[in-house]
Amino acid sequence: MNQIINEVTREQLKDMGSFKVGDGVRVHTRVKEGDKERIQIFAGIVISRKGSGIHESFTVRRIASGVGVERVFPVNSPNIEKVEVDRESVTMKARMYYLRDRIGKRASKVKEKRLVDLANAN
Repeated sequence: MNQIINEVTREQLKDMGSFKVGDGVRVHTRVKEGDKERIQIFAGIVISRKGSGIHESFTVRRIASGVGVERVFPVNSPNIEKVEVDRESVTMKARMYYLRDRIGKRASKVKEKRLVDLANAN
C-alpha cells in the first residue's frame, strides 16, 4: 500500500532547492484576488521544517511593525512559485522556536556563515 501512495505522490513533488532551518528566505507565493493573480513575497527566517514527501512543510517567521508573524508553507504547494535563500546560517537545533521569545534586533539574529567557514568547508 505504501508503494502505491509513493508512486502517485512522486509526480506531485517539487524541487524547492536546498534551504534549512535558520536560513533567511524569500518565499514567492501566488495570490489570487478576484480574477487577477499576482506574486507576493514573504521574507523571514525558517524556524522549522516538518514532515516528509508530499506532506512536508516549513515555517517562516518575521517581525512586521514590531509584531512577530509566522506563516506555514507546504513545500509542494502549487501556489509557491519559488524560495530564494537570502542568507545562510549555522544552527545547532532542528527547530528555532526560541526566536519567539526574543524582542527587537535579537529576534532576527542568527549565527551566519562567514567566508572563513565556507573556505574551511572545501
